[in-house]
Amino acid sequence: MKISIKDMAEVSMFAALMVVGAYIRIPLPFLPVTLQGFFCAFAGILLGSKLGLMSQLIYIIMGLAGLPVFTGGGGITYVLKPSFGYIIGFAIGAYIIGLVSEKIGTATLTKTIVSMYSGLIIIYAAGLLYAYIISRVYLGKPDTVLVSMSIVPFFIKDAILFTIASVVVNRTIKLIRVARAN
Repeated sequence: MKISIKDMAEVSMFAALMVVGAYIRIPLPFLPVTLQGFFCAFAGILLGSKLGLMSQLIYIIMGLAGLPVFTGGGGITYVLKPSFGYIIGFAIGAYIIGLVSEKIGTATLTKTIVSMYSGLIIIYAAGLLYAYIISRVYLGKPDTVLVSMSIVPFFIKDAILFTIASVVVNRTIKLIRVARAN
């Protein structure tokens, strides 16, 4: 796959937006909101499957290399945190969002929402599976049902954010097309 300078700049920009999204916290009662999922979804839709994945992998590599880019910091030991599965999910989710978008298009809001929600489901599936494995194997905690039930408010919050992202990205795509035409 040949990558242009423009592609490199866009991939780098979305990796940087993931860092920013990890540190933007909207304080809601009992449910802090970060914008990582929002920027992950944007990367998948706007960059496509391969470049969206690449932007997320760069974000993950930066964090595992020790840069404090994740919500809780960084470093190789982050892989032992149950929440690391969601970070893995961002990479897979961006790829799936881009892939679904490439297959069905994003000309309508409904198609954009389908693309976004397909990635959201993947992000949460990866996050839950990883949290289950780390909780059971590494931490030795058998109460994984409570862990999985505790994500429901976060899933609802992210579903709302992904719906907002769908509306914003749909308008953004139209503006990009107009700008490229001129």
